[in-house]
Amino acid sequence: MVFTDTHTHLYSESFADDRDEVIQEAINKGVKRFFLPAIDSSYLSKMRELKNAFPLNMFLMSGLHPTHVKENFQEELAVLESFLDETQAVAVGEIGIDLYWDKAFLKEQQEAFHLQIEWAKKRQLPIVIHCRDAFDEVFEVLEAHRGPLLRGIFHCFTGDLSQANRAISLGMKLGIGGVLTFKNGGLDRFIDQVDLSHLVLETDAPYLAPVPYRGKRNESAYLPLVAQKLADLTGKTIEDIAAITTENSKTVFGV
Repeated sequence: MVFTDTHTHLYSESFADDRDEVIQEAINKGVKRFFLPAIDSSYLSKMRELKNAFPLNMFLMSGLHPTHVKENFQEELAVLESFLDETQAVAVGEIGIDLYWDKAFLKEQQEAFHLQIEWAKKRQLPIVIHCRDAFDEVFEVLEAHRGPLLRGIFHCFTGDLSQANRAISLGMKLGIGGVLTFKNGGLDRFIDQVDLSHLVLETDAPYLAPVPYRGKRNESAYLPLVAQKLADLTGKTIEDIAAITTENSKTVFGV
């Protein structure tokens, strides 16, 4: 079995003391492909180091996380766009809108989201979307770009079935992670009504660890727990889930 973690922040400070061990443990559990979303320019050197250390396993994205969109977002975007091309990044992400922490920069978040979608369309790359307390705002931007060049992943999808179908209609696959295992996460109520061809697996490590590690540091090695839960809910085997979701990740990222 080969699992693909389509969204993991293995370069983050949370793994400073045991990063190589965490990665090796994940590989030992069958997680062989790791897709690293950017947050802002301050993390780019660490991302590059990880790619150099594990060239066959790590795949890079570039983008400005919506919570890091501030007054200087245009300067940040210039650095991140250069990184996108220099590293032959496989996606633009993670990008989107987050109104959970702060609504002060909504206009700037919307502008940055539009601009980065244009990067992706120009290069025929997928986008990886961050959405928190902002489904209406995210869909409004996506609808403005609806078309054959718009595709990607709705990272850490936490919406309802109607929102899932709308995201899929806009060319998105749904990123399914630890929330699927949460008692009141909500995904378990309808995920069996979404065709598996529209789903990819992710951890968002070090965040959102699945049960029984909820509340602790998440790791890519925990991805099979999400896969097993998805298998249980859809009546498939974990081998089926690994194969289908990895194939879906290849379709999205082209690697």
